[in-house]
Amino acid sequence: MFKTILVPLDGSEHAIKALNVAASLARGGTAKLHLMTVAEFPPDNIGLFTGGTAEPFSEAEREKLAAGMKEEAHKVIEQARDAVDLSGLEVEESVRQGRPAELINEEAEKVTADVIVMGSRGLSDVRGMMFGSVSHKVSVG
Repeated sequence: MFKTILVPLDGSEHAIKALNVAASLARGGTAKLHLMTVAEFPPDNIGLFTGGTAEPFSEAEREKLAAGMKEEAHKVIEQARDAVDLSGLEVEESVRQGRPAELINEEAEKVTADVIVMGSRGLSDVRGMMFGSVSHKVSVG
């Protein structure tokens, strides 16, 4: 069956459902679960979105914001682990920072995943309709 199952998480209910499916698959054999989440990079001109100026952040401000985004990403994995019974399963975790679809495909290769189990609708539904969803980009990537 499967040896390694990659489960990208984004904090959505669909991701929790995907983790439930992945846990069932892992229990059906001897697969290891590899949970991951991606903290996207903060945009350079975030000030426009927060009512400020278009001036880019300083490097120190970007690093502080990036660290906060990584901390939130770790919380996504913790919440998923709390929501799904993973007892008796071998579980690894990773948090990456960058473009989700690209990093999910990289991680799948890195951990030699036999399958990626992920929700098809996450937290970015509107953005996904306009630019293509992460799950679609992963499936064709």
